[in-house]
Amino acid sequence: MPWKIETIVDDLRVARGRSKRLSRTTDLTAPLPDTKAIDNALRLLFAAMFPRHSGASDHSVEGLAFYMGNALNTALHILSEQVRREQNSLPPVPSENSNQRSAEAIISEFSQQLPRVYELLESDIQSGFEGDPSARSTEEVLLCFPGVKAIFHHRVAHALYKLGAPIVARIIAEISHSATGIDIHPGAEIGPSFFIDHGTGVVIGETTVIGQRVRLYQAVTLGAKRFSIDANGALLKGQPRHPIVEDDVVIYAGATILGRVVIGRGSSIGGNVWLTRSVPPESNIVQAQARSDVFAEGAGI
Repeated sequence: MPWKIETIVDDLRVARGRSKRLSRTTDLTAPLPDTKAIDNALRLLFAAMFPRHSGASDHSVEGLAFYMGNALNTALHILSEQVRREQNSLPPVPSENSNQRSAEAIISEFSQQLPRVYELLESDIQSGFEGDPSARSTEEVLLCFPGVKAIFHHRVAHALYKLGAPIVARIIAEISHSATGIDIHPGAEIGPSFFIDHGTGVVIGETTVIGQRVRLYQAVTLGAKRFSIDANGALLKGQPRHPIVEDDVVIYAGATILGRVVIGRGSSIGGNVWLTRSVPPESNIVQAQARSDVFAEGAGI
C-alpha cells in the first residue's frame, strides 16, 4: 500500500496533543454521545408513539402494547446511556437544569412527559392535514411530510433540553436537520398545532417563542439581528435574541424575521419580507411594490 497508516496515526496523535482547542471534554478517556445510537432511539420512540405507522404486525390491543413497550424500553435505555456519556465527558452547558440530576433521573422524567409530547404531535399532524389541500389523510401527513418529521424530533429534543441534556438534544436537532433541511434549535418554545409546509431551509433560533396554530413555509428564518458581548468581547450565551410569534400567524416562503421582535396574533407575513421590527396583531406585511414610471421628452427632469 502507498500509505503508512501507523506513521499517519502517530502524526495525528502528536498534532492532537499539541492543540487543545477542540478538546473541551472533562475526561478525555470517556466516550462521547453516539449519534447513531441516538438516531436509533428516535426511531424506537417514534415506534412507541405511532406503532401502526412503524411496522407493527399485530394490531390487536395486546400486540400493540407489547410492541410499544419493547420499543420504549429500549429507547429509554439508549437515551439514558447517551445522557450519561454527555455528563461524564462534557463540561456542563449553562442552562436552567443542566447537569443537576443523574441521567436516569432525567430520562425517567422525560418518559413521564411522553404522553404530553404525543398530544402536541397529534395537534401538529392534524394542523398539517387541515392546512394542506394535498394531504389525503393524517397518515399521509405523518409518514410523508418533512415538517412533521422535524417537529417530532424537536418535541423530543426540547423536552431533553429543558431537563438538562442539551448536547443530546442538539444531536437530535442535527439528525432532523440532516434529514429534512429544517433547522430548529431545541431551545425554541413551540406551541401546539404547529405546521411547516414544504420546509426546506427553515431556520428557528434558540430563544424563539412560537404560539399556537402557527404556520411556516419553506426558507423562513426566525433569527437573531445581533449578538450581545461582554466586557471582554466574548458572546453572551442564552440572551433572548429571536422573534416571538404569537398565535394564528402565517409566515410565507422566504421571509426573514430578525431580533427580539413580536409578530402580533393573527398576522400574515408575506413571502421574501425582511422584518426587524414588531408588528401589531392582525397585521398584513408584504414587500414594497416596485413603481414603474415612464418619462417622455424630458418629463422626468
